[in-house]
Amino acid sequence: MKAEVKDIIERVKNPNTQKTLTEESRIVEMVIEDDSFSLTYKRDGITPAQKRQVEDVIVNELSKYYSEEKITVKTVSTDSKDVLGAKPAPASAPKQDNAQIKAGHGPVGANKKRVPGVKNVIAVSSGKGGVGKSTVTTNMAFALKNQGMKVAILDADVYGPSIPMLMGKRDAKPQANADKRIIPVETNGVGFISFGLFIGEDDAVIWRGPMLGGVLNQFLFDVEWGELDYLLIDLPPGTGDMQLSMVQATEVDGALVVCTPQDVALLDARKGAQMFKKVNVPVLGMIENMSYFAPDDMPEKKYYIFGEGGVKKAATQFEAPFLGEIPMEIALRESCDNGNPYMSNGDYEGRPVWNAYMELASKLVNMNNGDEKKGFFSKIFKR
Repeated sequence: MKAEVKDIIERVKNPNTQKTLTEESRIVEMVIEDDSFSLTYKRDGITPAQKRQVEDVIVNELSKYYSEEKITVKTVSTDSKDVLGAKPAPASAPKQDNAQIKAGHGPVGANKKRVPGVKNVIAVSSGKGGVGKSTVTTNMAFALKNQGMKVAILDADVYGPSIPMLMGKRDAKPQANADKRIIPVETNGVGFISFGLFIGEDDAVIWRGPMLGGVLNQFLFDVEWGELDYLLIDLPPGTGDMQLSMVQATEVDGALVVCTPQDVALLDARKGAQMFKKVNVPVLGMIENMSYFAPDDMPEKKYYIFGEGGVKKAATQFEAPFLGEIPMEIALRESCDNGNPYMSNGDYEGRPVWNAYMELASKLVNMNNGDEKKGFFSKIFKR
């Protein structure tokens, strides 16, 4: 742990020069204990605002090792006039800093807020893991983009974030703009943000659920989403803290429930749909993923590996719309592994998976026709 902390501090930069404190020989003393940390560094040429910026970076970077009150940062200076009169870096050559995330409790019981600039916020949910929810979210986003929509993805599956891999941005690091708002990472015109962009792929997230509410709240309201037609939220499976934090803090227009035809998956899918009903989030419909396998040499052939028609029956029982079947193709699996989203590749146009996603996207877009003021879900559900 001490070696990791030392490495973090040695990489902290002077905002004025973008060189590390170590490169500029500014570190005077660093004391790393099991339960506390203190640092003294030379502040000459660093303005009060830049000093605060350095301290924020240190506190954020060390938050997984120490609580804020256990972190002490001191400065020394040989010329106080130099400190007070120091000038920031020229405005003509701004440099974007890496975005920072903060763990903390999200708002509970607070008034719900609308994500600024986003017309429709859609939660994509599943009752259990392994049904392809993230794959559906990713390709739904590009299917909507193919129909002229402005779309982005919020990966709220903090314990198992897979959107960076599916979007081909496993090594990307989000930047922050001048207002310290997080700038989404982009793939082929679809922006996204994910907890997976802030941690290593092999790092285990061992925070308790309520602590992650602050991360979700930051992803919703401190990201520069811009003007969007759709923000798709890829939820973790189940009915836990992240789902509840989201609906408590955010105006969610509706939820899509993804499931496979298997009975065990359908059992959990019903629970997920019931959860949204209890928190007054309308279930827009259910999607059957991995409905059948369509071989490349006989695309008209259908092999119902996991059963047939299960989700459609469950949707009828739950009185929710059935939005369609998404088959399996080898190309779909390969696109996921390669980080090249299937629906962003026009070479697949006309194939079974492509047609299924385009039909699903069309249904959502058509729901929006005729009610631009309040959004399409208000018309359907008479909200």
